[in-house]
Amino acid sequence: MADILAETERLRLRGWREGDREEFVARVNTPAVMRWLGGVQDPSSHEAAFDRVDSYQRDYGHTFWIIERRSDQALLGFCGLKRVNSPGGEVLHGDFEIGWRLREDAWGQGFAKEAAIASLDLAFDRFAAPYVVALTVKGNETSQGLMKRLGMTRRQDLDFDDLRYPELNPCIVYRIEAGEWPAARAAALG
Repeated sequence: MADILAETERLRLRGWREGDREEFVARVNTPAVMRWLGGVQDPSSHEAAFDRVDSYQRDYGHTFWIIERRSDQALLGFCGLKRVNSPGGEVLHGDFEIGWRLREDAWGQGFAKEAAIASLDLAFDRFAAPYVVALTVKGNETSQGLMKRLGMTRRQDLDFDDLRYPELNPCIVYRIEAGEWPAARAAALG
């Protein structure tokens, strides 16, 4: 049984299990989900991404964890924490970064927000992050909206060009300080 990192009313954040990689790719490697992430990926790109997910867990004790719906154990996507390592964003390298990716039929139901709140709780309470950043692109207004609902502040001074996705640049940055999280959390839940 994979480690359970957090449980919410409807969700469980857990470690990756046998078979999760294949299901994850089948559910999220779609044109709609990957629109702001460089497009549908080939198998070698996914293997490299999974190697990075494994390395985050091994090196830092956190990663992008599986989001599992508690009612039926459905794999909805991932959410969690990594360290910024985007080429072009060297000023942020090593900072705590929150990220999420959910399958299309899980959109618009508050799952990303619920998982992100649990991930930020872990960032500040368990991993003692001084602050957490979130990265997206200008066109991804849905993710920006969630960042704002989480109490994150747009930090245009930290924006950068991600060398992997020149057609999507600039990469824009939101940030929240540990001291801001208790009030932001209460507002996000309210």
